[in-house]
Amino acid sequence: MLEHGGNLHDAIRRYGRPRAEWLDLSTGINPQAYPVPPLSADAWHRLPEPSTALLQAAQAYYGAPQCLPVAGTQAAIQALPRLRARSKVVIAAPSYAEHSYQWRQAGHDVNEVAYDQLEAELDHCDVMSVCNPNNPTGARIDPAVLRDWAARLAARGGWLIVDEAFGDMTPQESVAAYTAQKGLIVFRSVGKFFGLAGLRLGFVAAHIDLLQQLADVLGPWTVSGPAQQIGTAALSDKVWQLAMHKQLQESGTRLRQLLAEYGKQSSGTALFQYWQDAHPAQFAEQTAQHGIWVRIFSHGVRLGLPADEAGWQLSLIHISEPTRPY
Repeated sequence: MLEHGGNLHDAIRRYGRPRAEWLDLSTGINPQAYPVPPLSADAWHRLPEPSTALLQAAQAYYGAPQCLPVAGTQAAIQALPRLRARSKVVIAAPSYAEHSYQWRQAGHDVNEVAYDQLEAELDHCDVMSVCNPNNPTGARIDPAVLRDWAARLAARGGWLIVDEAFGDMTPQESVAAYTAQKGLIVFRSVGKFFGLAGLRLGFVAAHIDLLQQLADVLGPWTVSGPAQQIGTAALSDKVWQLAMHKQLQESGTRLRQLLAEYGKQSSGTALFQYWQDAHPAQFAEQTAQHGIWVRIFSHGVRLGLPADEAGWQLSLIHISEPTRPY
């Protein structure tokens, strides 16, 4: 199993600090989660039949002509490789590591390619997978370019997979509206912007034929009744969404400016910032000693948003410290 952000159990075990004393900045999940509404009495009792209300809310929110609810986009990332014979797969890198891992696990030929080299690889692969915006760097690809790539791949039976898990803050960059065309597959997540990662709810937007194949592989009752009701409420709540957009834009700008003040030229989204670092492990060790848990990569560090002013002040104090060699 791969390592991911949010692994606070590892921090607790390693440093012996109680959970309540940690500031977890290791994910890009909104720390101000959507307020969960009361649930109907049968949400826990009945088998979770497909919810028309959830589908309508998701299609309206994402602008997708059709979509399939899944138990988090991770479920789709694991299942999709099983729908193809052995293929040549290009994964934009760096990226969410599960993409390349799951395609390799399914026996496909995987090549990880830098974002600026993807165009050159397009005609030499059957499947291309990109995160837009990228996790962890925040890199973006123009939607018109993605649509062109999808059409070129589809012409020979290929797929373009666009993971838009962090796309809620930039809906104008989404290609979900064009997924009626074959070959274009879009992932969307309720966990990031809505701060409901524990709900395990996501969506796949794609041609109806592929969605039916994917549903057959995933099987029945994949999304719980409570998740369906909470997801419907969150996706329909325009007032909360607009207020949260404004709040996250301000918080994202604050984090980027904070890092810039201390010489860290970062990129990312409103939910996280990433910078290249020559010694990411040392930086993580240094912040962990003060109860701040961050996400590191071989090439840099990613930082999420603090939940409150106390978290911002703690971040300010310890991010400003120069990284000490170990």
